[in-house]
Amino acid sequence: MLSDSRKLLQVGNLIWVWAGRIIRARYQQSALGWLWAIIQPATQVVILSVIFTLFLPVDTGNIPYPVFSYIGVVPWALLSSGLADMTGSLVQNMDMITKIYFPRETLPVAALLARLMDFGIAMVVLAILMLIYQLPVSPLSLLFLPVILAIQLILILGLGFAGAALNVFYRDVQSFLVLFIQLWFYASPIIYPVSLVPERLRTLYLLNPMVGILEGYRAILLEGTIPDSSLLISAVVAFVIFGIGYWFFKRVEFQFADIV
Repeated sequence: MLSDSRKLLQVGNLIWVWAGRIIRARYQQSALGWLWAIIQPATQVVILSVIFTLFLPVDTGNIPYPVFSYIGVVPWALLSSGLADMTGSLVQNMDMITKIYFPRETLPVAALLARLMDFGIAMVVLAILMLIYQLPVSPLSLLFLPVILAIQLILILGLGFAGAALNVFYRDVQSFLVLFIQLWFYASPIIYPVSLVPERLRTLYLLNPMVGILEGYRAILLEGTIPDSSLLISAVVAFVIFGIGYWFFKRVEFQFADIV
């Protein structure tokens, strides 16, 4: 696996070029272009804010619910869109896979990197929201932001590698992914705080890697503190998932050109 990782690093330029191609293709024929990176999460947050402040109030302490939910929705959008793009990346480029040899993991990695632009744009809107609500930010705690993002990317890569490989053999994987993402959304602290999870279920709940990741984002951005031990649990789970996902991808890679 280490040798495969080194090969992937050697084709870094190809990954970035392909990611740029994906971004251009995505927005070239779009009237609103990159604004969709703001419109989609913002619309979702508006709907959630109306529901969970007017009809089913959720206690988020002294944090305004729009900011609380936005910090959950934006990382989740990176996860859901990144997984969807990675899962379909091999099948969508079947002609190239059958004609040219290159590290096959280039395609799913580039698909995920292309989604980082949307994440970055959405995070700029978060900064504006925090200014509007006059929420203080600790510069020292922000140093943990790249760490949390790296853990999340490792998690997405592991799941995405497995999904992309399985999708080559079973085309209903993407349909299953939609259902899986929906269930995972409600099993993660996006629209509600972890404090609402019953104590007896808390240990099991923390095995969901997105719990520590989302709580980590909120800790550094809203509370100005370093993430708690839940992030460490998420990191361990993310690395395990990455190891299994990447191993499986490389294990079946030789069959891609024949089956696709």
